[in-house]
Amino acid sequence: MLDFCRNFNMMIPLVLAPMGGGPSTPELTAAVSNAGGLGSLAAAYSNPEKIRQDIARVRALTERPFAVNLFSPQSLEPLRGDVDEVSAFLQQFHQRLGLGPPQLPKQPGENFDQQIDAILEMKPAIVSFTFGLLPPEAVARLKSESIFLVGTATTVDEARQLEQSGVDAVVAQGSEAGAHRGTFSVKAEDALIGTAALIPQVVDATSIPVVASGGIMDGRGIVAALALGACAVQMGTAFLAAKEAGTSPGYRAALLKASEDQTTTTRAFSGRMARGIRNEFIESWNDAGITNLSYPWQNAFTQPMRRAASEARQSGMLSLWAGQGVGLIREGSAQELISHWKAEMKTTLANLAQAL
Repeated sequence: MLDFCRNFNMMIPLVLAPMGGGPSTPELTAAVSNAGGLGSLAAAYSNPEKIRQDIARVRALTERPFAVNLFSPQSLEPLRGDVDEVSAFLQQFHQRLGLGPPQLPKQPGENFDQQIDAILEMKPAIVSFTFGLLPPEAVARLKSESIFLVGTATTVDEARQLEQSGVDAVVAQGSEAGAHRGTFSVKAEDALIGTAALIPQVVDATSIPVVASGGIMDGRGIVAALALGACAVQMGTAFLAAKEAGTSPGYRAALLKASEDQTTTTRAFSGRMARGIRNEFIESWNDAGITNLSYPWQNAFTQPMRRAASEARQSGMLSLWAGQGVGLIREGSAQELISHWKAEMKTTLANLAQAL
């Protein structure tokens, strides 16, 4: 269990979740690695040149290992849904933000093969991914450069598939986790398994290290995940209020006011199930009763609205991704947060030893 942490010289069994769309920054990635964890850089929404620039920036800030995260191309779907119906719904929000009519782009995302080329050029120690399996040729290319591969599973079967595909470790994502679900082999609604139930089953079913993810916000949660057999935890929501995170002001304010019962799963923003704080856009979408476009087309269609809402600090139109542990969120630098969690781990372990 400890080999994963030893391999990357980690002083706390903690991986920063790769949080795309703004919160992930080279500064946060480096700060987590410098504090003894494993930083992660979200690169799925980045073009090849930005990937090169961001990796170079992380390396200027730390000499320690870090991961770079992509989305599996397995998740890319052809356009489905009524574009005119979704456009008519979005128009009201565009008008409020001073935007023109919604326009569906010709391409909804970046070219995966070009992203892989950029990563292979920069050779980070770890590449993580979510939303499916990597193409076998991509696995072979990354392995040829001795890059450590980490996939994401939301069921035991997905974890087995990832192990068979050649990954070196798996992130087991419980239903409490914020942002997009990594589900790829069943309907997302059928893979909402809680972290405490998922982790030991994945540990028993695979022979590779398992990183626990979902609702883990402090030292108590880290100890609990280790007790279930995980080699480390992956924490995202817990870092959204960190000083180094690129979380927008409106998003931060919403997070700091949120409680555990205010998150929900939705496809309204991206077309893919994700967990975030309920807000005006989600409620209006639910009331309208229309069907989203397929992922990533819905994500691309709502992006101008979300970008403008962020600039205007209109949190009612933002994708406020957050896990069910959001009520435990803390402000501070990454170093301060990790130091606090280390102390909590020691206290928790001492209390357990006394109880036993």
